[in-house]
Amino acid sequence: MTIRFTTVQIRWALSEYVGILGGGGFTLPVVSEVEVVDVSIDMTDAARSALSASMGGDEDTHVLLISAQSGGCSGYMYDMAIVETPDDSGFQIIEIDKIRVFIHNKDSVMLNGIRVDYKDSLMGGGFQIENPNASKSCGCGQSFS
Repeated sequence: MTIRFTTVQIRWALSEYVGILGGGGFTLPVVSEVEVVDVSIDMTDAARSALSASMGGDEDTHVLLISAQSGGCSGYMYDMAIVETPDDSGFQIIEIDKIRVFIHNKDSVMLNGIRVDYKDSLMGGGFQIENPNASKSCGCGQSFS
């Protein structure tokens, strides 16, 4: 079994979750059938502590949104953002120590089984995602396939 590690930065979204294109402009709807699985994730104690500190007491009104976006060197990039609670249709909700983690059904196959960790180092720490579903990841540390 090959396990890939990826470091991602968590960010605060300035507005409600509006999708990959930011909600602006004109786009045609794309309809495709997506396999959906029940998502299970693991989060280390270090990641839980760092996430709690990042949320700063906003756990009642905000959630951690983890997604896989098209792009990057290997095909997909991880994205983690703290956002105001979106409409929960289409998302799977996992509660970890009073923090709600939202993962969209379209990303469920790619993100099922991930392990979120937090490393603090002099060379730039951050959240790291270990994904047993990734066949490879790029040297940039944020993209996978």
